[in-house]
Amino acid sequence: MKTSEIAQRYLDYFEKNDHQIVPSASLVSDDPSLLFTVAGMVPMIPYLTGVVPAPYPRIADVQKCIRTNDIEEVGRTARHGTFFQMLGNWSFGDYFKEGAIRYAWELLTTSEADGGLGFDEKDLWVTVYETDDEAEAIWRDIIGLKPERIQRLGRADNYWNTGQPGPGGPDSEIFFDRGPAYGKDGGPAVDDSRFLEIWNLVFMQDFIENIRGKTEFDIVGELPMKNIDTGMGLERVAFLKQGVENMYETDQVRPVLDRAVELSGRRYGAVHEDDVRFRVVADHVRSSLMLLSDGVRPTNEGRGYILRRLMRRTVRAMRLLGVDAPTFPELFAASRDAMKASYPVLETDWSTLSSAAFAEEETFRRTLAQGSTILDLALDETKKSGGSTLSGSEAFLLHDTYGFPIDLTLEVAEEAGLSVDRSAFDSLMQEQRSRAKADARNRKRQLADVSVYRDFRALGETTFAGYTDLQTESRILGIIVDGQTVQSANEGDVAEVILPETTLYAESGGQVADKGTIVGAGFELDVLDVQRPVPGLISHTVHVASGTVALDDAATTVVDAANRRAARQAHSATHLVHAALRDTLGKDATQSGSLNRAGYMRFDFAWSQPLSTETRSEIEDITNRAVQEALEVTTRIVSLDEAKEAGAMALFGEKYGDVVRMVDIGGPWSRELCAGTHVSSSSEIGLVSVVGESSVGASNRRIEALVGQDAFRELAAERTVVSQLSAALKAPRDQLASRIDELQANLKSAEKRIAQFEAKEREGRVPALVESAETVGAYRVVATSLGEVGSADDVRTLALSVRERLGSAPAVAALGGVAAGRPIVVIATNDAARAEGAKAGALVRLAAGVLGGGGGGKDDVAQGGGTDASALPAALSAIVTELRGA
Repeated sequence: MKTSEIAQRYLDYFEKNDHQIVPSASLVSDDPSLLFTVAGMVPMIPYLTGVVPAPYPRIADVQKCIRTNDIEEVGRTARHGTFFQMLGNWSFGDYFKEGAIRYAWELLTTSEADGGLGFDEKDLWVTVYETDDEAEAIWRDIIGLKPERIQRLGRADNYWNTGQPGPGGPDSEIFFDRGPAYGKDGGPAVDDSRFLEIWNLVFMQDFIENIRGKTEFDIVGELPMKNIDTGMGLERVAFLKQGVENMYETDQVRPVLDRAVELSGRRYGAVHEDDVRFRVVADHVRSSLMLLSDGVRPTNEGRGYILRRLMRRTVRAMRLLGVDAPTFPELFAASRDAMKASYPVLETDWSTLSSAAFAEEETFRRTLAQGSTILDLALDETKKSGGSTLSGSEAFLLHDTYGFPIDLTLEVAEEAGLSVDRSAFDSLMQEQRSRAKADARNRKRQLADVSVYRDFRALGETTFAGYTDLQTESRILGIIVDGQTVQSANEGDVAEVILPETTLYAESGGQVADKGTIVGAGFELDVLDVQRPVPGLISHTVHVASGTVALDDAATTVVDAANRRAARQAHSATHLVHAALRDTLGKDATQSGSLNRAGYMRFDFAWSQPLSTETRSEIEDITNRAVQEALEVTTRIVSLDEAKEAGAMALFGEKYGDVVRMVDIGGPWSRELCAGTHVSSSSEIGLVSVVGESSVGASNRRIEALVGQDAFRELAAERTVVSQLSAALKAPRDQLASRIDELQANLKSAEKRIAQFEAKEREGRVPALVESAETVGAYRVVATSLGEVGSADDVRTLALSVRERLGSAPAVAALGGVAAGRPIVVIATNDAARAEGAKAGALVRLAAGVLGGGGGGKDDVAQGGGTDASALPAALSAIVTELRGA
């Protein structure tokens, strides 16, 4: 009986018994706490918990599921698989225990000729919850099952709950006896290898609270509406009905395994490790295909990472089976043909799904070619040196430089009998993440090998229509995902899109990329970035907000008008600042870089000295006078020689073609080569407010400014602050600076007097502290807590003073205090004490340990601290005890 037929018989049976048949939910779970749909009941949780009213009182379905927690066990047991299908029937306040048990038993034991699954009653056993007398009575008295084939088990085996306070209940599980060849007799309570669970009937009747663990919770009452949640594993039923040994040999999985056997030339059933690899391939290919069909694409995070891991484990398993050539075209086609009867979408969307799979294989083959050799050498060196652990730095090098996944490194090392220093690897990964955040601007995005753009560039340059228009009609010329060309991209994907013409500005000349969208019939793409990966070609990085975008689709580029307007203002303002700098500083103040985005500009220029406040103000004034004069902004396409003759400024190191775009503001006053977008009149800029001037190297400075509305808002905020200060200090605005200077002078004078008083007060405590000295062994010891202190320096000063007053006999001053809630200990020893063996550094470490911290210093004076201020007396006592025993 084929797997698809088993599923259809299941649905037909429950439809005949008044159940609404619903389609499988996506493998991508709606539950934000789950990456995938990991069980058949996941889509039903809102109904089972009563959060959402059930649409029907009775439901039946075949639910797709993915579990990867036990991925290393795949292929090694008969039961572990990543993708599986769960047959479920559900009752929401309708039938309960007797109905669920009757339906399950009838479907299982009705002959195949009469539409059932044809299991022999003598091969079936059941378990019930240890206190569920009702369920046992139904099985025994109504179904007629022999009492010796009904077993009671505890919470660990026969009680279900979500792991959260709410509904739960006992369950009853149905097992199939595979016979004595698979284990000892005695039922599922004795051997769950011989007795295989095929159906679980959950009787959701209790309300539970105080969950402390899987079996530790309190049943506090009954649910007002009792539900039925059942699940029968389709793959388990299939391999039992098909008379094979495991799920990998069923009709939906075995064709992939057989194709892997053909490609490898090895025999299934000959070598155990080969058999495991064949089963891994069969399982992972099917799982990957099903994930692809639900819109998941291989990436380095989240769901995409799981898919990538499955696909890359497949590639490596085939290599270990001796196949170095690409195999996905054969393996994925075999899986498609095996699964399409149940999931027709696999055939209708084959072009899209296969292109994603094939591209991932090719990407990983390149990774393996580089990484495998390096890893093998590293493992050999580790063995030769007598080591048992591959260093974390070597594992990180493989990951960071060659893209070799750590999971694969762990597996290869394990096969070689070695471990990997995972903690060191994780530490290096964390360091890398920190560096990546700090350097995000320089590594804004990771472009694929530029060869992927070759064919697109060969079709001609991308036409930029954005100088005059904010929208233009175009078409999808190319789609790139993870560095590989694909036929389409689906909702949720991130891809690069190539168009023959666009109005979206690609980041260049210091101007950041436009914001906007690309829309067409049935899809909308949010533009994340626009770049020129190769000269003459514009690539749009997009997030598919809705629908599916495919090659040759008609598309319209739409620029975010407000963002573009503000970007134009900032870019034109940069030209004005450049001209103002040259007016003020001279022609030596040449441009070395710039950044323009909506509302903000920065301009780097060659200059070795900080600008004075007066010079900054002059530059700002010249710039804003140019804004007020409403200077005309014009652009001309001219030859490079012509532009140079006209005196156009060019950015040093920038490559220009024979034909360039020259931007004039106010005629020759500002004349630069620039491909960016600009205002038509300087008055459109509105306002330029210089907010910073700083060094960016030994001979380069940077000016930063806000532009337009952002500049106005900044100035308005400053005006508010000035007004508040003026009111608080009771001084007119023009006198604020002198008033603040006066206050600062008064504050410094007060702080000086306070410091003098504190020093005098500290010195006044010294006689009393010296008087408190006790004889401890060979030493005179002062071990006292000072209580609250201003700082550690206060304690240190007193300890040194006390040590000096204690004289030349062996003496130790150990003083503690609490500053800002944290305990401090300072120990000072004189020469005689050190000669007797009292070392300040060792003593302070002892005290700091009591305080829950650390410390150190020299033999004569040392300081430590901790977190537990209440332990300060104990810390000082520990010092005395140590000296007494010395």
